[in-house]
Amino acid sequence: MNVNRTTIFRLRQRLHETDTVSDRPRCGRPRCTTQRQDRNLVRNHMNNRFLSASASSRHTRGRNNQRISANTVRRRLSTSGLRARRPYIGPILTQRLRHQRTLWVQEHAAWDRIQWRSFVFSDESRFCIEHADGRVRVWRRSGERHQANCVREHDRWDGAYFDGTSMCCCTGSPRGAHTLSAGACLDL
Repeated sequence: MNVNRTTIFRLRQRLHETDTVSDRPRCGRPRCTTQRQDRNLVRNHMNNRFLSASASSRHTRGRNNQRISANTVRRRLSTSGLRARRPYIGPILTQRLRHQRTLWVQEHAAWDRIQWRSFVFSDESRFCIEHADGRVRVWRRSGERHQANCVREHDRWDGAYFDGTSMCCCTGSPRGAHTLSAGACLDL
């Protein structure tokens, strides 16, 4: 087994004395927050997913009215399953908008390359207008990426462009781009 005999002996002795082989409680620094404060931290971050750990630490006092650090807040949120992730930036997909997008895909599923050449998709360039550092985070659990309270709604493409042939794309709508091609207007 490649395990020292002393280790096996000590584990057997611990099992006999305490009915478990897990580590005994050790001395260490006491927690600076109570379980109630931990639940309040998690509740605050569930209500406001974009609240930073630093801001939360400034407004929360621990035991004996002492300040808690941002790392403490991060550890408490991590224990409850919340992680700081980059938010999905885009439109909040309502049921109506999902249905419209599905219909658009079904209408254009059989198109060939020649027909697709008349379209220009505007998602190839990235422009950061609001936040230069890109450090906005959302606290969410695994699988919550597209939930409405975890999405940062943003209209990136405000303007219009023309590809020089037969297509003009107007992107001033916060719910999607309007593409004009050969006289038809499609709501994407």
